[in-house]
Amino acid sequence: MDLQCRPELATNYKSGAQIARVLTEEWAARELYCAACDSNRLSPSRANTPAVDFECPRCTQLFQLKSLRDWNPRKVVDAGYDAMIRAIRADRVPNLLILQYSSGWTIRNLMLIPRVFFSESSIEKRKPLAVGARRAGWIGRNILLSQIAADGKIAMICDGSPVSEQKVRNEFSRIRKLAEIPPSVRGWTLDVLRAIRRLGKNHFSLGDIYDFESELQIAHPLNRNVRPKIRQQLQVLRDLGLIEFAARGTYRISE
Repeated sequence: MDLQCRPELATNYKSGAQIARVLTEEWAARELYCAACDSNRLSPSRANTPAVDFECPRCTQLFQLKSLRDWNPRKVVDAGYDAMIRAIRADRVPNLLILQYSSGWTIRNLMLIPRVFFSESSIEKRKPLAVGARRAGWIGRNILLSQIAADGKIAMICDGSPVSEQKVRNEFSRIRKLAEIPPSVRGWTLDVLRAIRRLGKNHFSLGDIYDFESELQIAHPLNRNVRPKIRQQLQVLRDLGLIEFAARGTYRISE
């Protein structure tokens, strides 16, 4: 994989944002492959397609590309809040590619967040634009990477080194069954999975997850039966093959 963008393609542009968009989208069209199938390329979407930059010509998975020079592991500034919430509820969010480029226009990092990992708790509402702004009252969003389980942050390029395509596709395949969960309840599953990952250990007990009860209650204020919901989501994660029973009533993370 060639990690170098082609700066000569942006000589007619003045805006830094436009230059970054042109160069990184050209790089992606030239070098990227589909993580969801064995296609070795992604096709640029039609002009002015909202929130979608690329589509796999084989499996039709949709991808949005977000290119940044500065890498923030906790959050990414994005577009409109209301549109994202509607897309999550309708299960229409594309897979997100977060790309970091260097001052010399080489690709340093590329992270794939599969579309099934976006829940309302992973989206932060920004303050409305001030009255004097051109789009006064408009509300943007931040994508809270810290609210997404490690399973949903798949490295494709790490510190200037490409990750093997097979490893990327194996990781995507491992979690793709989350798409079978209706979006109205998927947020619960994702929040319990994130709690499991935050424990930082492969084996855990039901009591370990109960320690997150207050936090989950705040994230899901309409649900007053948090512990039964936790047990239900552990069963869902077992059925999906992401966790399994271990000895003496404990669970373990599946390989």
